[in-house]
Amino acid sequence: MALAALDKGKGKARPEDLEDEEIDQNEVEGSESSSSSDSDSDSDSSDSDSDSDSEDDISPDVLDSLLAKARQNARAKALQPAGTAEGEEEFIRLGGDDEDEAKEEPPLPPLDTGSLPQPYIELSEDRGAGPSKIRDPDIEAVQKAASTITAPAVPVPPPQTTKDGKRLTKKELKNLKNQTAGKAWFDLPAPPESELPRLYREVEALRLHKQLDPKQFYRKEPGEGKGIKGLPKHFAIGTIIPSNSPFGGPNADNLPRTARKRTLVDELVDDAEARSYAKKKFKELQTVRGARGRGTLAAKQALRKPKW
Repeated sequence: MALAALDKGKGKARPEDLEDEEIDQNEVEGSESSSSSDSDSDSDSSDSDSDSDSEDDISPDVLDSLLAKARQNARAKALQPAGTAEGEEEFIRLGGDDEDEAKEEPPLPPLDTGSLPQPYIELSEDRGAGPSKIRDPDIEAVQKAASTITAPAVPVPPPQTTKDGKRLTKKELKNLKNQTAGKAWFDLPAPPESELPRLYREVEALRLHKQLDPKQFYRKEPGEGKGIKGLPKHFAIGTIIPSNSPFGGPNADNLPRTARKRTLVDELVDDAEARSYAKKKFKELQTVRGARGRGTLAAKQALRKPKW
């Protein structure tokens, strides 16, 4: 394509020239495509000729071997699980989102551990406390064997009878049971009713121990001030038995038999400190009562008379 030169020296393409150039390019492309199609047809014809020649050369043994390989490949693909193709990952699906899929899929089987042996160490709830119990299979086996041994039954005690040999009635058995407080209280006896007045005086003397020392406070007892009815059901008053001296002989601290008192009241009265305190209180009461007794009226009237 030739471009016309202008007078000023600058080249400018005209529309007619551009159209001629496009026509030339189309002609060149058509010639190239025709040549390529001719070459493709020649190659196809040559390939078909070679294939026909190769097909004539294949024997029946080769065909049988190819069929066997194809069958093996088909079996391998059938045994291969779904989703294991190239570019795909295996995954386990535990449950479907849809209810229908969840119903169709079978549930997971429960874990059955079977019968496990008992542990040797039993831990407590607090981990810092350490093992709370340690088992010994040998000791447990001995205990189990000993438990199977049947011991003879305890014989039934004979019924309680009176001196005459008669069986006690229910009322007599109840009274006999109430005679003591039981083994838990060392068989503390219940005193008979005939001894209650004498024992009441002893108990009342014990309750008045707070009068011996007015500076010491003692709590009031529940039955105090109720008379004989306030006595406990089971009680006993004991005596102090002097023991031998450390040297095995008589001691001055041990009271002789003649100096010992029979009752608690006699011991309190014979006490020197208690006797002095009682004497002082008696004098105070006598002075108060003497000021209001006989022979005090004249003294009171003398005090009322004027001094002038």
